[in-house]
Amino acid sequence: MNAPTPWSVHAWPPLLWQAGRSAQLHWRHVGTCVTQPGSHDAGSAGQTLWAGTGDSGEAGVAWDWVQIASDVVAMADPMSVVSNLRLVGNGGEVLTALQSARFLNEIVHALPWQHEVQRALHAA
Repeated sequence: MNAPTPWSVHAWPPLLWQAGRSAQLHWRHVGTCVTQPGSHDAGSAGQTLWAGTGDSGEAGVAWDWVQIASDVVAMADPMSVVSNLRLVGNGGEVLTALQSARFLNEIVHALPWQHEVQRALHAA
């Protein structure tokens, strides 16, 4: 990957963000890497990193993925999305990691990340 490592998102400045407002961030693919090559049909694994820019700054989300079949990839652990977003609830409280997981997964679900992973697999 010619981009920052996915887990470097921890070092990005924290960005307070209202939970559920992810559509206001303009997301772009930063990089995807294959960390464990498998067979052509399945078994590969890796990481992907996306950044979103908004009026308040830049957010990052990163996660591990696994290849289940030749054309099927999935998040390795939906509870382990790394982000510098500090999500805030309706009452102004900072959400816990468990509470934030739902919103981070909504962000991931809206991104075309499987396409980027397939491109990385074909390039590997």
